[in-house]
Amino acid sequence: MSGIDFTVFKGSPSGIVETKSYRALPTGTQVLVKVTHSGICWTDEVFKHADMVLGHEGVGVVQQLGEAVQGFKVGDVVGWGYVHKTCGTCTCCLAGHDNYCAVRTIYGYANKDQGSFGTHAIWDASWLFKIPKEIAPEHAAPLMCAGATVFAIIDSYNIRPTDRVGVVGIGGLGHLAIQFLAKIGGRVVVFSNTEAKREEAMKLGAAEFYPTTGVQKLDIGVTLDHLIITANLVPDQWMLYMSVMSNMGSVYPLTVSSEPLKIPAMPLNARGIKFQGSVGASRGVQKKMLQFAAAHNIKPTIEQFPMTKAGVEEGMAKLREGRMRYRAVLVA
Repeated sequence: MSGIDFTVFKGSPSGIVETKSYRALPTGTQVLVKVTHSGICWTDEVFKHADMVLGHEGVGVVQQLGEAVQGFKVGDVVGWGYVHKTCGTCTCCLAGHDNYCAVRTIYGYANKDQGSFGTHAIWDASWLFKIPKEIAPEHAAPLMCAGATVFAIIDSYNIRPTDRVGVVGIGGLGHLAIQFLAKIGGRVVVFSNTEAKREEAMKLGAAEFYPTTGVQKLDIGVTLDHLIITANLVPDQWMLYMSVMSNMGSVYPLTVSSEPLKIPAMPLNARGIKFQGSVGASRGVQKKMLQFAAAHNIKPTIEQFPMTKAGVEEGMAKLREGRMRYRAVLVA
């Protein structure tokens, strides 16, 4: 057999379609993975009308290896995320920030014939990650993007156990951010639209909880060293949040919204507040995230759906309508 046909679920102008893809069998550093689980991310919703296979929070079992692959064997449980491949020689790669590689191959812009919404995929071994045995594959899938994205902020921007950290939004990213931050020893301050998720937030590790709908002023006592925005839409209440930031504090607007950031300049400049962009995680950080999650029993709260056209549609609809608690996982 010189190649493999596999089933995939693509976006299209009319919605989700089931179709077939074909790839030659792996050579060189390529690895054939039989997909067992896939998270559904808001980015998949963004691309659902594009002519491409969806899904970038994949977990599966290694079925075949190219002749140059090292460090993996048939039967290994592996995962992958937003980045597919990097050059290894640009300034960012050499500095260990390979998620910002100048010529990176990433979801939505390359490999559009395959993704984690499907039965199989062939990926370069350099951006595949072994899943620790302590993490179930259905829990590992959302960690490949959502978990990596929030952990990268903690690791890359030196959030410390002594820091006071705010999290806006308790969803796919937010509920994982709370867990990671609590386990490093930080004091986690959660902001949500209503009181509805207070109990869940506290169980996840939050120390304080503040509803924000209709609030003109936040009274939280000690100000925040860091604020992680995990809501899908950028909040229009910047002055509300700026008022609870420490001087020289950092804000991380994790959102896939295309809306412009309307940030008031005076408090930003006068108080030295930083707005820091961030996407995904480097390979080094991704590996550390998996090790940390395994060691501290960090796992996403998930709802499972079958890896079928109907399952994809149901999971994406529930995410789109804001009814997901908190991450959808497709199961083959």
